[in-house]
Amino acid sequence: MPWKNQGGGPWGSGPKGPWGSGPQSSGPRPPDLEDLLRKGQDRLQSMLPGGFVSGMGIALVLVVALVIWGLSGFFRVQSEELGVVLRFGKHVRTVQPGLNYHLPYPIETVLLPKALRVSTLSVGMSILEDTGRRGRTIRDVPEESLMLTGDENIVDVDFTVLWRIKPDGVGNFLFNIQNPEGTVKAVAESVMREVVGRANIQPILTGARTTTETQVQELMQKTLDGYSAGVLIQQVQLQKVDPPAQVIDAFRDVQAAQADAQRLQNEAQTYTNRVVPDARGRAAQILQVAEGYREQAIAEAKGQSARFLKVYDEYKKAPDVTRQRIYLETMERILGGAEKLVYDGGQGAGASQGVVPYLPLNELTPRRQPPAPSGQPQQSGSTR
Repeated sequence: MPWKNQGGGPWGSGPKGPWGSGPQSSGPRPPDLEDLLRKGQDRLQSMLPGGFVSGMGIALVLVVALVIWGLSGFFRVQSEELGVVLRFGKHVRTVQPGLNYHLPYPIETVLLPKALRVSTLSVGMSILEDTGRRGRTIRDVPEESLMLTGDENIVDVDFTVLWRIKPDGVGNFLFNIQNPEGTVKAVAESVMREVVGRANIQPILTGARTTTETQVQELMQKTLDGYSAGVLIQQVQLQKVDPPAQVIDAFRDVQAAQADAQRLQNEAQTYTNRVVPDARGRAAQILQVAEGYREQAIAEAKGQSARFLKVYDEYKKAPDVTRQRIYLETMERILGGAEKLVYDGGQGAGASQGVVPYLPLNELTPRRQPPAPSGQPQQSGSTR
């Protein structure tokens, strides 16, 4: 029986206990549970038809509650999302963007990862949003970017990775890895160090950027598939590949010297490509001229020998006539280009006077140099 219902007791009157005082109030009293239940029952009876809880009213309440519970299974998947439906915690299906339905909680639940969005991950650098200047500030992270090459040099590599969730691997992405972005970054840094560690520094700094990006992308995808991570690597982009800041000036001097050497080699090769074909063409021309002269000499020799044989055959048939003909042809060939004056020996009216002691006949008549026949030396002479 509570203290307030006592009429005093053996030690006096009033709400006091056996030791002279009753229970003390130490703050607001909690609401009475029985009063709350009674008030709720009264309100429910006032809403139901007939003013009391009937069987039809209970059924109506249950139907309304069941309808509301069933409608709670509708959900919307945004354009960058995929819906992963779980039935008692087990992945049963994946739904596309739009309005979808699953069995109400707690039978089925849904997870909405950003599976269609391409995410960008930076390694070796940290991109900070500058709200004051409305821009971005890039800060180098040496512990991520400094890597050892195959020829024992150090190179500073900053790169970005574009990745997304595989459409058919959303379940693996949600349940097989705990920190997806951290996992992708760790794999990217590890694979880049492996690829750089197998190559020399010079190709990495100059012409092997595309090859390096392709190798890193393929090896990253293979590693993540081995983890069943459900991640698709779309692209790897090298942002900066430089020597360390302490030696970058020396490396630039070396690269400038190598560029000069390459330029000189290209100029020498150009000169070679121009001179060598010209020399080969002239050599081929000389060979062709010599070949033509040889063929000509052989043909002329054969012709002369054939002519000699013909003349010899005719000589055997008529030696005197042939000899006279050869003599005349020879004299015609020899004297044909010479300047000649015929003197009859002083016959006639002016014979007693004789000839002029000296007369420059060669200067009075023009010289004629007819070409000698082929194969014969040119003869010239004069007669006075």
